[in-house]
This record gives sequence, structure tokens and C-alpha cells, in this order.
Amino acid sequence: MESINGIGSRIPPATVLPRSSSGTLGSHLARRLAQIGVKDVFAVPGDFNLTLLDYIIAEPELNLIGCCNELNAGYAADGYARAKGVGACVVTFTVGGLSVLNAIAGACSENLPVICIVGGPNSNDYGTNRILHHTIGLPDFSQELRCFQTITCAQAVVNNLDDAHELIDTAISTALKESKPVYISISCNLPGLVHPTFAREPVPFYLAPKVSNQLGLEAAVEAAAEFLNKAVKPEMLSGNTAVIAETGDSWFNCQKLRLPENCGYEFQMQYGSIGWSVGATLGYAQAAKDKRVIACIGDGSFQVTAQDISTMIRSGQPNIIFLINNGGYTIEVEIHDGPYNVIKNWNYTGLVDAIHNGEGKCWTTKVKTEDELIEAIAMATGTQKDSLCFIEVFLHKDDTSKELLEWGSRVSAANSRPPNPQ
Repeated sequence: MESINGIGSRIPPATVLPRSSSGTLGSHLARRLAQIGVKDVFAVPGDFNLTLLDYIIAEPELNLIGCCNELNAGYAADGYARAKGVGACVVTFTVGGLSVLNAIAGACSENLPVICIVGGPNSNDYGTNRILHHTIGLPDFSQELRCFQTITCAQAVVNNLDDAHELIDTAISTALKESKPVYISISCNLPGLVHPTFAREPVPFYLAPKVSNQLGLEAAVEAAAEFLNKAVKPEMLSGNTAVIAETGDSWFNCQKLRLPENCGYEFQMQYGSIGWSVGATLGYAQAAKDKRVIACIGDGSFQVTAQDISTMIRSGQPNIIFLINNGGYTIEVEIHDGPYNVIKNWNYTGLVDAIHNGEGKCWTTKVKTEDELIEAIAMATGTQKDSLCFIEVFLHKDDTSKELLEWGSRVSAANSRPPNPQ
């Protein structure tokens, strides 16, 4: 699969991968991740990947971050790749792989090199008629692979040692060259095994940098600068911050911000998976520790992936999260209204306080007026600057941007077109 990202590649100018000196498959994979710039790996443990996780933990240059579910682990790897250039996640076979699939599809749509690693069945089980747990009850173990083939640029099923080195290195290098996710499945009985190919020192290979279209890049930069310079510049943003905008009205409102130099900004416009921003905030903040991440998340989106607020607190991230509480799926209301767009209201600050549970640094507040919001921002950037700050902002359900109204109208018109005459 060829990358469609012609401008502004996140890949470093050149990547040289020397062969790792350790002789086991698990240590080789872990070392490869460290060599391409991955420092943090997002994972959900399962019996098929536990031994592999031991080798990731044993690699001194890697930090394993346990997530609450596979979807968030994938979103975190997505956010990490946006800040770092490449991300990685580890899940277990089928139940984990199919759970992370949605996040990997989003990374594919955004041209992000995410290394999705799955702990697979024992190599002896391939080609037998055995029915394994964590599968759909068929002796054919390729269902997961076939799902990933449509959303990754390379797939490697490692169930023997002879070609493991080549499969792993080819998949990782392809992810970097194509700027797309890849899928690597490792049989659970292989990570601790030694093979000569993991110990030799061959000539390292070289990844040539992608070259941008210079004229197109200059035109894009000029157009973006003209647009951004017309916007409002909030004082809380600086070159040491980054903004993550969730699917919905945050798309349009955050694009009006006049961002200071070196202030990051990320959103998922193409794929638009609600809940993406929670995991993406976790991953981006872990990759860009020199920046404070500010996330704008709708209440409906937050309900999908709220659990990994706990991972942010556990990791000591001082993110600022604005939870926009307007009582439902506002973006869907503007496309086609109905009772299904009204969600159960939560005590969002109470939920985050319960997750905090007195461990780590976390501060929450509710705001209903402009003055309360100004005071909350002052607290978040002042005495609570080292804490994860969760600010619940109450809005009327009809308080939306004109851009969302126009976008919703256009999507509604496109969706309601009658079938073409046969």
C-alpha cells in the first residue's frame, strides 16, 4: 500500500537500524522498537502476549504503559505517533486484536506509522484442528489477519524462528517508509527462544527520507498561516502546549484558535471516531513530555473511552481536559435529530474523582459561567499546573458553531440522496 501523505512526513530524515545484539526474538523486537524512536509501548495484557511483554519491560529504553482496554491502547499509539513519529501497541490474539482494530483503522486514515503487535497462539497450534480460547471457535486462525490486511500496509505472522527476523524488520521498515500502520503477530512460545539471526551484526539498512512537494508545501503553509492569523489567540496556549480536538464541535471551534509557534494541534477529521481524543491525549502527552496537552472532549465521546483518564493520572500527566457537557451527540443532532442522540448525563467530575481515588495529582471543577471558566483556567495554569485538570463546562444543547450547523446540513443532504435511477 502506497502512502498518500505527500506533504510533511513525520519520518526522521534518515533511520538506520543496526541489528540487536541479543539472541532472543522478544529482545530483538523490543530493541527494534527502541531503535526507531519508540520509548513508550501501550499494552493490554492477555495470556498470549505475557511473555512478550516481559521482554519489552526488560528493554531498558522502553517503558510499558498498561491501558484499560485495547481500543484506548490503539488510540494512545495513534497520539504517540503524532508527536513522536511512530507509535506501538501490544494486545492479545483476536479478542484484543479485533478490539484495537478500530483505532488502527483511524491511524491508517491519518497516515500514522503504528506498530500493532499481537501475541498469537502457540506455533504448534497452527495447521491443527484445535479450537482455542479467545477465538471465534474455528480452527482457522486467520480471521484476525484478514481484518488487518485492509487497514495496514504490511502484515507479519511470526510462527517460526527461521524467518522471524526478516518478517519483523520488513514490517517495521515498511511502516516507516509508507507512514501507515503494520500488524505483527508473534506466537506466544517464541519470544524467549534464541536464533542465530538475532545475534549476528550485518550491514544496517537505511531508510531514505520522504521529500515533500516544495511548491505544494509552501502554498499549504501560506494558506494555513493566513487562516490562523485571523483567529483568536487564547493566553493559556504557548509553544509548550498542544491541543487535541475531539470529533464534533471541537473540530470547528479549535480550528479558530490562533496557535502560538510550536504549539501542537491534532484532530481526526477523516475517520472521526468518537472517543479518540482520550487515548490520543494519553499517547501524545507521553511522547511530548515538554508540552502540556489541552484536550476538548464532548460528553458523548468521553463516555466511550473515559477509563484511561486513570492511566493519565497513573503516568503523572498534567493534561487539561475540557469536558463539554451539552447533554448528547450534538454533531449527530445537526445531521439527523432523534431521541437516540440524547445520552444519560453523568457526574463527570465525580467519576474522575473516583478514578483519582487519592492517588496521583488530579483536580476537577464544574463551570457554568464565563467568570467561572476564567477562574478555572487560572487555577489549572497556576496552583494546579502539575495536576491533571478536568474542567466540566456546561453548555446549552443548541449552543453550536455555525460551521457545525453548515457541516451537519451538508452531511444530511448527502446522506438523504435518493438512489440513482436503474
